[in-house]
Amino acid sequence: MSAEAASGPVVVAGASGFMGRFLVEGWRAAGREVRTIGRGAADAGWGDTDGMRRLLDGSALLVNLAGKSVNCRYGAENRAEILRSRVETTAELGRAVASCAAPPPTWINSSTATIYRHAEDHPQTESTGELGTGFSVSVAKAWEEAFFAAEVPETRRVAIRTAIVLGDGSALVPLLRLARFALGGPQWDTPWFSTRARREAGTQHEFRARWGRQMFSWIHLDDVAGAIDFLERRADLDGVVNLSAPDPVTGVELMRTIRKALGMPFGVPAPRPVLEVGAWLIRTETELLLKSRWVLPERLLGAGYAFRYPELGPAIRDIVAERRGVR
Repeated sequence: MSAEAASGPVVVAGASGFMGRFLVEGWRAAGREVRTIGRGAADAGWGDTDGMRRLLDGSALLVNLAGKSVNCRYGAENRAEILRSRVETTAELGRAVASCAAPPPTWINSSTATIYRHAEDHPQTESTGELGTGFSVSVAKAWEEAFFAAEVPETRRVAIRTAIVLGDGSALVPLLRLARFALGGPQWDTPWFSTRARREAGTQHEFRARWGRQMFSWIHLDDVAGAIDFLERRADLDGVVNLSAPDPVTGVELMRTIRKALGMPFGVPAPRPVLEVGAWLIRTETELLLKSRWVLPERLLGAGYAFRYPELGPAIRDIVAERRGVR
C-alpha cells in the first residue's frame, strides 16, 4: 500500500473476501486504521445501520467489496443472493453515509467489467463501452444504480468495474492446477444446447468466440490496491472507472502464458462440452471462462496511473513464485 494514501481511517465492507483481506492487511501493515463491516468478526454487521454510521463518521474512505461470489451455479436461489448481496448492502451503506455528521469524502464501490457486452471486435472503455445483456449484466447494472442513487452529496463516488483479479487464491489457481496436469490448453467455445429456463433467466451462454479467441481482461491484485490508493488521492475522478490491466489477451495466450510460467510444454484443450460437464460437477458456470471480456483502463491511464503489472507474463510469474514461496 502507498504510504501517501494512508491519511485517515478507511472502512472496508466485505473485508472477508479475497480482495478485502489483501487490502485490509496492506493498509494495516502501512499503519493505517481500518474498520470493517460484514459478517463474523467485523466491527459492524449488516443490518446494524447505526453501528455502520459510527464507523463511517469521520472516516477518510469507504471501500465496498461486499457480494456473494459468482463462482457458483446460477440457479434461482443463487441468482437471488448474488443480486441481494450487492444491491441491498450498497443501499444500506448509502443510508449509513447519508446519516453521518462527517461522511467519508470518498466512497469506492465494487462493480464488474462483466457489465460490458461480449466483445471480439474492439475493446470496451468507460467512454465507448457498450453494456451487455443477460443475468450477470443485469446484476451489475442494478449494483451501480443502487450505488449512484444514494443521496450523499458530500461524498465522491467511484464504481470500479473490475476485471478478473489475479493473485494467490484467485480464479487463477484452478487454471494453474489444470496446467500442472497437462490440461492447460485453451478453453474452446462450441455450440451447446439451451433450455427455456436458462434463456428466460439470462444465464445461457451463447456460442460466439471460436478456438480460444475470447478475450481475457485481468488485473493483478497489487494493482487493485494501487489503483484504489490512486483513486482516493485523485479527487477529480468520479463515476465509473475500469480496473483492468492494459494488456488483455486471448484465451489461447492466457493458457500459453500459464504453461510457460510453470514450465509445462503442452496442454490439452478443453472444448465446451468438457467445460460444461466440469462446470456442473464443481458447481460453477462456463460463462466465467467463455465470455469475451475485452476491457481497457482508459481513465486510469489517462490520469497517469502506472501499473505495476501492465503485462500478463510478469503477473503470472509473480503469482507462481509467491505460491512456491520464492517471491
